[in-house]
Amino acid sequence: MTYEQKLSEALDAVKREGRYRIFADVKRRRGAFPKADVHLGSKPAPITVWCSNDYLGMGQHPDVVAAMHQAIDRVGAGSGGTRNISGTTHYHVELEAEIADLHGKESALLFTSAYVANEAALSTLVQLLPGCVVFSDEKNHASMIAGIRNGRGPKQIFLHNDLADLEAKLQSVPFGTPKIIAFESVYSMDGHVAPIAAICDLAAKYNALTYLDEVHAVGLYGPRGGGIAERDGVMHRIDVINGTLAKGYGVMGGYIAASRTLCDAVRSYAPGFIFTTSLAPVIAAGALASIRHLKTSTIERERHQERARTLKRRLNAADLPVISGPSHIVPVLVADPVRCKALSDVLLNLHGIYVQPINYPTVPRGAERLRLTPSPQHTDADMDHLVGALTALWAQCPLTLMQSLAEAAE
Repeated sequence: MTYEQKLSEALDAVKREGRYRIFADVKRRRGAFPKADVHLGSKPAPITVWCSNDYLGMGQHPDVVAAMHQAIDRVGAGSGGTRNISGTTHYHVELEAEIADLHGKESALLFTSAYVANEAALSTLVQLLPGCVVFSDEKNHASMIAGIRNGRGPKQIFLHNDLADLEAKLQSVPFGTPKIIAFESVYSMDGHVAPIAAICDLAAKYNALTYLDEVHAVGLYGPRGGGIAERDGVMHRIDVINGTLAKGYGVMGGYIAASRTLCDAVRSYAPGFIFTTSLAPVIAAGALASIRHLKTSTIERERHQERARTLKRRLNAADLPVISGPSHIVPVLVADPVRCKALSDVLLNLHGIYVQPINYPTVPRGAERLRLTPSPQHTDADMDHLVGALTALWAQCPLTLMQSLAEAAE
């Protein structure tokens, strides 16, 4: 048995399950989002992107692009080091202050991604609080799971958004034992929203810290884009907020916002912060411009919510299997990995519609789906084209037909 053979066998297993991932080679058109070009063969083909996490199209916003041009002209490309060693530029300092203000916290700490922020912050907090027990929602993101696991402390998994189950588990641990309740505001694959206020009530009752991942909500909800916690008026009750600069804000990077002491402790102990090069100043500048714009502009959020409501209504009217939920996420259930990939291929190759199939391990086996993310820039004509294509494909539902269509489109 060679190493290459063993790795090939592992890949073959993924392919047999129908969940082998193929990346779409996409080039977005500046100023024309959600229009883009995909490289399928000898020349690019025009497409409409329906699965981007650039939820508001801020990656194309003139203020963001201008700020990034200005930063690269002033200071160049990279940061030049870790945050400890020459990699803390004034852009980083300004951005952390802006994030802390956004969430009403004393401090904030930047990371290269929200995944790294979750892993570093959760693992460090568990290690710094001896005996700490983490109570984790069963649908938490892989980055939170990694952080909890790497903290090497005890954990209890509670049923998704189930307050009774969470309370029963909290009751099983002595009041004086350190505790963290880790959960998300918007769960990105189903579109569920957490009962944040009620979870905060339980945290206060049982002496627990609250750790809230707002990755799929920052920029999108609340009067200034502070997330679901801001929208619900409970932001001050959350001890640690995790967010991203790569989705609602359209750039990249992640952060935590919390008390000055907590952020300083993570800054001083977390390997994921200490031993990595800081975000490029050009990225920090773009994120700074995006946050500042969305703190005062509500046009993007209002249009985004209207587009999400309209798409759900249109898909439901066409009797397509939309998973209902209160957020901007619009999942269409397929429940088969091979068929999900075939549908995605046909949409891309024959209809110029790009929506990535979502398979295990992102969602459980049997819950495969097409995850649609309407943006303020998607037009009624875009929706007509999407709903028409999906309706026609669902009418040709048998899996063998899906496969033959996909093969013909290649």
